[in-house]
Amino acid sequence: MSSKNKPGPVLNEPGPVLAADEIVAGYVPGVDVLRGCSIEVWPGELVGVIGPNGGGKSTLAKAIFGLLRVRSGTVSLHGEKVTNRPAHELVRRGVGYVPQLQNVFPALTVEENLQMGTYLRPKAYALRAASVEELFPVLAARRKQKAGSMSGGERQMLAMARALMMEPQVLLLDEPSAGLSPVYQDQVFDRVKEINGAGVAVLMVEQNARRCLQICNRGYVLDQGRNAYTGAGMDLLRDEKVIEYYLGTLARVR
Repeated sequence: MSSKNKPGPVLNEPGPVLAADEIVAGYVPGVDVLRGCSIEVWPGELVGVIGPNGGGKSTLAKAIFGLLRVRSGTVSLHGEKVTNRPAHELVRRGVGYVPQLQNVFPALTVEENLQMGTYLRPKAYALRAASVEELFPVLAARRKQKAGSMSGGERQMLAMARALMMEPQVLLLDEPSAGLSPVYQDQVFDRVKEINGAGVAVLMVEQNARRCLQICNRGYVLDQGRNAYTGAGMDLLRDEKVIEYYLGTLARVR
């Protein structure tokens, strides 16, 4: 990828905006969910992470964002090690994160949720709110509505919008389509492409493997906490072994 149009800081040596190298992590002492997996996200890329349930996808996102302690391996942002740095520091450094569950404040209004997105830079709220409302028009019409009364798809849009309020250079999405209707799943994937098209690098952990691979530049298949396959999204979508073991024959592209 040419460095000419890469967003983010200009480095002496071009490199990934985000990298995780040989990550080992888990929730229980002595039990590793991640067993040496590695990923790279270059500026401007949309990277997907797929795999079976329990393969370590969401665990990887949490470990990168400082929500789960990394036991060994490194996480780097623009070439600088940020392993086990607290989440608020990563936000300040340009990393956004949208968890799968509990990703909005249900008792707060849409407007108040977006305000929480700029808690580190409150003066930026007005300008950033106008920007994200262009991307998510439904939010402009629901500013005073409590987030808890919105549909699952609308809450997902709000969660992504709030993560964009700090103008991240890279956005981590953990299962953004989980539990949504097909219509809202399509909307989520469309918005992810738009966010990426605006210059934000995206790392998307996703259960809808086929749809994820259709839109991502590159994909990683995690299985038992390790890299099983890596390649361009469409290449993985057509790979017979990936189809057989992870997608199912109905996902075969003809």
